[in-house]
This record gives sequence, C-alpha cells and structure tokens, in this order.
Amino acid sequence: MAATYAVSCSSRPFCLHRFGQKSASTTTQLPFSYRNFDPLVRSRRTPTLTICFVRADQKFDALENNSSNSTSSTGTSSSTTNNNNSPGPGGQGQGQDSSPPELIIPVLNRNSSAVEEKMKRKKSERFTYLVAAIMSTFGITSLAVMAVYYRFSWQMEGGEIPYVEMFGTFALSVGAAVGMEYWARWAHEALWHASLWHMHESHHKPREGPFELNDVFAIINAVPAIALLNYGFFHKGIVPGLCFGAGLGITVFGMAYMFVHDGLVHKRFQVGPIANVPYLRRVAAAHQLHHTEKFNGVPYGLFLGPKELEEVGGMEELEKEIQRRIKLYNNK
Repeated sequence: MAATYAVSCSSRPFCLHRFGQKSASTTTQLPFSYRNFDPLVRSRRTPTLTICFVRADQKFDALENNSSNSTSSTGTSSSTTNNNNSPGPGGQGQGQDSSPPELIIPVLNRNSSAVEEKMKRKKSERFTYLVAAIMSTFGITSLAVMAVYYRFSWQMEGGEIPYVEMFGTFALSVGAAVGMEYWARWAHEALWHASLWHMHESHHKPREGPFELNDVFAIINAVPAIALLNYGFFHKGIVPGLCFGAGLGITVFGMAYMFVHDGLVHKRFQVGPIANVPYLRRVAAAHQLHHTEKFNGVPYGLFLGPKELEEVGGMEELEKEIQRRIKLYNNK
C-alpha cells in the first residue's frame, strides 16, 4: 500500500469572499499568482489548511482494472468529492462523501466471506442429500432385485413356470410406473397446490438445509409400495403377483423421480451424464417453468411435462429455458 501526502497552508491573514462578490477594499496579502484562483480561494475569511491524501490499495486497484469504465468514474467522483468537501461559509463541508474509499475493501471482504460460507453450506447440504440418495437407491434396488429373484424361484419350485403370473407382474410393473406419472400430476395440482400447500410450499421457497418438508410426500408414496411388495412376496397366485408388480412399478418410478427431479432439476446432488440426455433435459426445463408459474403452474407432471406445455402453447418458452440451461451447463 502506498500513500502520498500533499499539504498546502498559509499562516498569513487574508480576506476571502464568495465567488461572484466584490473583493473588499483592503489590500490582500496573497501573492498575485494566487489571485488567479479566485473561485477556489474565495470561500472563507480564516486561514485554510488543505490536506490531500492519496491511498492506493492493490485489491481496490485490481477490482477497478476489471472494468473499463471504473477509471473514468473514479476520476469524476474524486474531483466531485474534492469540490463538494470545500468548506462553506459556515466552516462545514458541503456534500461530503459518507463512504470513504478505504471502507469499500472491508465491505467487499465481508461479502466474499458470506458467499464462501454459503457455498460451503450448500456443498455440505448436497453431500448429505447425495449420501441419503445413494443409500436409499442401492438399498431399495438391491431389495427389489432380491425380492423378484426369490419370489419367482420360490414359485417355480414345483417344476411348473407360472407364465401368466410372471407376465402379470412385469406388465403391472410398467403400468404402475406410467400410472404414477398421472397420479403425481393430479395430486400435484389438486392436493399439493391446494389443501396440502402448507407442506408443498417449502419446495417453492429457497431451501434451508439438506431436506425440506415437501420430502414427506416421498415417504407417503413409499407406504403403499412397501405394503404391495410385502403382500405379493409372501403369497402365491395371480393377485399377489399383480400386487408385487404394482409395488415394484411404484418403487421404480420413485427412484427415477428422485434422480430427475431432485438431482437434475433442482441440483440437490450431481447426476453425471443424465444431464446430457436430450429428453431429460426437456423434462428438467419444463419443470423449471412450473416454478416460474408462467402458465398457471403447468406442467404439474414431471416426465410428461413437455407434452403438457405443448397443450397450453408453451413450446417457445420451453426452448428458451432449454437453451438457458445448456449455456449454464457449458459455462460450468
């Protein structure tokens, strides 16, 4: 840091007047060269002491060099400050700057510290949710695979393969997964944005912490899936097989919903190459438009969100959101 002082003072008494007034008849004791600066000198009737303090700070200079307009604006503000700080007729400065330059750096440091602290907190929250997502995904997936294997191996102990039951199980698995999309769309609009808004509202506000009250809906949807899987696993027959398939389909939809909705859309954890899948990118952009409420909350579904936007004429906004997300992803 470098500082330069320039001091100009005069101990001689001299008579000064405001600019535009006639000077007194008394002879001034200032040299003739000072009389050329009447607008600056004629401000008060007492001896003056002018101190100029120039302070150079490396951090402040680095910030100013980042913008081409900073230098000109700084020079203008400096000259304005010097003129406004000239003592008035009452001996007080007029239009003094309330925020001296040396206070700018501490403010910037505080702001940068707050940003760094927020980034660390967000990183910790994402890691916490990622651990929970990985544990639940591997746990549920392994249990589902083991349940499917043991159920059909147990049913084939008699030597006959139950083709009808197996077909019903897998068919209802796919049907339940697709049906959950329509159930989620209806529940999202008719329940979550209505009578259950006090819970779902946490999802439309900035999240504080790794979890939110809206996560309770995931547990609520898991209860029927667990019940159906439990009944279908421990019983034989076509009906238990269908129940097992329905519970399996709900489970698969829940895992896919978590990765796309929580990971890809809201970035609660990193999803890797999933972000580059073209259709999933459209799904993420469509759900982002739901949070903007440009089309009265449409789309309320997730995986068929682009289709909902097409029905209400929102394809142009969808393409804009897709391009915005692509630019954001490439900048990272």
